[in-house]
Order: sequence, then C-alpha cells, then structure tokens
Amino acid sequence: MSEVYINNIAAFFPNKAVDNDHMENILGVVDGKPSLVKRVVLRSNKIKTRYYAIDPKTGKTTHSNAKMAAEAIETLERDGFDNAKAELLVCGTTVPDQLLPSHALMVLGESNLKSMEAVSIAGICLSGLSALKYAYASIKAGIIDRAITTGSENISASMRGRNFEPEVQSRVEMVKKNKELTFEKDFLRWMLSDGAGAIGVSKEPNKDRLSLRIDRIFSKSYANEQEACMYSGCEKLKDGTLMGYREYLPAEWLKKSIFAVKQDVKLLNENIVKYTVIKPLKEMLLKKMFEPQEIDWFLPHYSSDYFKDKLYEGMKEVNCDIPMQKWFTNLATKGNTGSASIYIILEELFNSGKIKKGEKLLCYIPESGRFSTAFMLLEAV
Repeated sequence: MSEVYINNIAAFFPNKAVDNDHMENILGVVDGKPSLVKRVVLRSNKIKTRYYAIDPKTGKTTHSNAKMAAEAIETLERDGFDNAKAELLVCGTTVPDQLLPSHALMVLGESNLKSMEAVSIAGICLSGLSALKYAYASIKAGIIDRAITTGSENISASMRGRNFEPEVQSRVEMVKKNKELTFEKDFLRWMLSDGAGAIGVSKEPNKDRLSLRIDRIFSKSYANEQEACMYSGCEKLKDGTLMGYREYLPAEWLKKSIFAVKQDVKLLNENIVKYTVIKPLKEMLLKKMFEPQEIDWFLPHYSSDYFKDKLYEGMKEVNCDIPMQKWFTNLATKGNTGSASIYIILEELFNSGKIKKGEKLLCYIPESGRFSTAFMLLEAV
C-alpha cells in the first residue's frame, strides 16, 4: 500500500482581523442592546482576534463558504502544489452555503480545478479531518495518486444580530424581563469565526523540502452513548431528542431561531474530556498506536482556552503526558474556525520552519455535535 504525504498546506482568511472591541459592531447587536454574555465568554476563551466574511461598513457578506475554500486551494498552488495533477477534491464544512448542491461541488465550481471526483463531508469540527481521511484512504489503497482536501467555515452569516430579532420580538415575557437571547444561542456568537484551509496530499514526498507523512488517522463517535450537544436546523426537546426544521412551520423558523447554531453548555462541560480525550486515548494507547514520549508536537483544536487545562488533566489521567511546551495552537489569533481549525493550526506550524526532519506530530480534533473525536499521527520526512 502507498504511503501518503501532506505536501502543502494553505490557509485563507476573509478581510482584516477583528479584535474583541469591534466584533459586535460587525455581527450586530440583538434588539439594540449589547450582549451580556459576550464579556464572560471572551474572558473564558481568551480569543483576541478572529475573521469575519462581512464587510464592516456595509454589513454584507464578502465571501461565501465555497469561495473561501477555493481561495485556500489557489494559495495551495501558489505555494508549490500542482493542483492540475489532483484527481480528487474532498471538502468538509459545518454549515455549507446551501442545502443543495453539495458543498464540494460548489467549491469545485468556484475554483480553477479541472473536472474530477468531488466529495462532501458533513459534520462539524471533524468534517475537515474526515475529508483528509477520505483522501488518505484513497491514496493508500492505490485508487488515486494526488488529492486536495479542505475545511472551511462561514459561520458569521448566521450569527448576525438581525437573524435573532424575530425570536426576541416574538417572546413577550422575555421582552418584558430582558431582551437577551438564551445562553446556548448567544454563547456561540462569541466563540466561532470564519476561515478556510486546504491540504495537498500525494503518494510522493516533496523532493526539495519537508513533507508530513500521515501514519494514522484514528476517529471514533460516541453518539450511541450521548445525546446531541451542538446542533442547528432543529430544536432540542426536553427528552434530549432533536426535532428537525421540517417539523416546524416556516414562520417558526424565524421565531425560534431554528437555524441558529446552539450549544448545550452543561452537557459539553460534563462530557467533552471524557468522550474526546480519555476514552479514545485509552484505546489508542492500549493498542500501542503511539508512545506519548515520542511526540514532538501536539496540535490540539479546542474551542476555548477554558478547556486547555481540562484537556491536559484528561491526558495525564490515561498516562498520555505530553508537556505543554510541546503544544502548538493559534486559537487566540485565528479564532475557532470549526472544520478549518486543524488545517489553520497545521498550516502555521508547517510553514513556520520550526518542524525538523524525523519529528512526530499528534493532532487532536474533538467534536461536540454528538461527542466524536479524532487523532492524527504525522512524521516530518
């Protein structure tokens, strides 16, 4: 079976970086009042800057999700990857620009790529890595020689304050008390941001510079054990089940903010470490998939700095102590870009010149949608 190598990694961000003081100016307030949740969330996640595909002057969208992915693909080519030789495009995202056609087809249409197989991966944070795993498996099996994968998000389009006005105005009792959104909806407005990443993979390493050989991609879902934690296009009922948007009248979609991305924060705090760190690492170490002391770089995608110490404690609990001086993240400056995050983290480190031949990298990507997780093992060659 063929080895699989990451040859190039590219990232794309729309517009200029937005600091904490200006993000609500761009997203907009709800019912004319600043969010009471914002300060609390930002103090916890410690994100300082992020990017939005929104024109700060007009409030209009500047880049679609598909366009950002296409921009990252073009950057990939400018950085030396031969896009013309790619035989497969695999794209992951949390919220595509439309229900149909699929996201990958729209990305292909926005790009300068030739006609090829285009595959869309649904999901949340894991969709970007799952896209890479599809390409990895295709090359590994000898079906193709070269592929491009993307992870991209334009979440700001659904986080504008104007999108929540009908809900606030429809709740008379809420209006009388305080015109705040429920926490699970307002929480994510200050957590998520836009961006895209692209990875070029092939069965051959680069001849003139380092490549990252993909040694293993481990992924697992515990959806059979836990209810949904992060969701959109539905409402979560008291029994923990989800009722999809098709069961509501179109007028209710607005009044209930059905398409807002929501987070069950209590469920998240109680289970994220157990199901995305402790349980999978126990299994990986039992099967001797890697040795913690061999890891030179640990690249975690966590949504908030709040989880950093909790993640480390969970790792130590299963004897996977990778010291924090080996950790690399850019959450504070690039924000939480969902499926694109691991691409964006990898891109910065890969192109920094800090990685040395023979060093081993471990990437960690959790997903709270219904508690799933993935780890990727790489070696610089």
